[in-house]
Amino acid sequence: MDIRVLRYFVTVAREGSITNAAKFLHVTQPTLSRQLKELEEELGKRLFIRSTAKMKLTEEGMLLRKRAEDILDMVDKTRDEFRTMDDITGGDIHIGGAESHAITHIAQAAINLQQRYANVRYHLYSGNAGDVTERLDRGLLDFCLLVMPVDLSKYNFIILPERETWGVLMRKDSPLVVKKTIRAKDLQDLPLICSRQALNNELGDWFGDRRDSMRIAATYNLIYNGSIMVEEGMGYLIGFDGLVNTGSESSLTFRPLAPKLESGLCIAWKKYQVFTRAEELFLEEIKARFGIHEEE
Repeated sequence: MDIRVLRYFVTVAREGSITNAAKFLHVTQPTLSRQLKELEEELGKRLFIRSTAKMKLTEEGMLLRKRAEDILDMVDKTRDEFRTMDDITGGDIHIGGAESHAITHIAQAAINLQQRYANVRYHLYSGNAGDVTERLDRGLLDFCLLVMPVDLSKYNFIILPERETWGVLMRKDSPLVVKKTIRAKDLQDLPLICSRQALNNELGDWFGDRRDSMRIAATYNLIYNGSIMVEEGMGYLIGFDGLVNTGSESSLTFRPLAPKLESGLCIAWKKYQVFTRAEELFLEEIKARFGIHEEE
């Protein structure tokens, strides 16, 4: 399976037609059609449903697209790493993480480094711990900002001093706004919007015996979209404080949970990872900024 052919395949899948993909790739339509046919023959699967107007992926095609995009990302990242392995003037740093105020520390470390090495580029990927550690394990990310608890046995990591506070995001016209804190019994029978990861970890423990009887209306992995659901009246979102605007001009407000629930944070990277010079410098900035103990 040739990398060039995978690029052809992904481009056709993205553009939705042989004609548009051929123009983008600067190849002829017959050449592109032949390469796709040979790819299908090699895999023994039909990848596209062809029509005069549209090239639609089959189920097998959708699977290959996901795999091909990961492969191409890895190829491009590896090529860029070798190009900048000893280059201290530039390079690419790939960082994944949860939505957290701790990202400001990463931003400040990046700014400090950028003042000395203006050509260093940063690529951010947002997701929960499962999303980002999977990409870290595959080499698509260099560093991750993780919300704990999480299995750190495969990683080097730095525990951050901050802790995130859990609470309920609700509309200001909700009857619960009269409460200073929210208990599990207050949420009984209400439609809840929860983090998928947290339901299996800290929130599940916090609900205790009520966990199986709670009404989960929706789950999220990024809080912004969840907050829109709250604004529209779908339910009550359980998440971190301060990530969504709850000021005087907002229709939303936040109340902390009781008993108080907090989550720790860490920055992690793979053990025995070989860094480019830019990645090494970034890690040095992170360590200098926090000045805290690094654990192996």
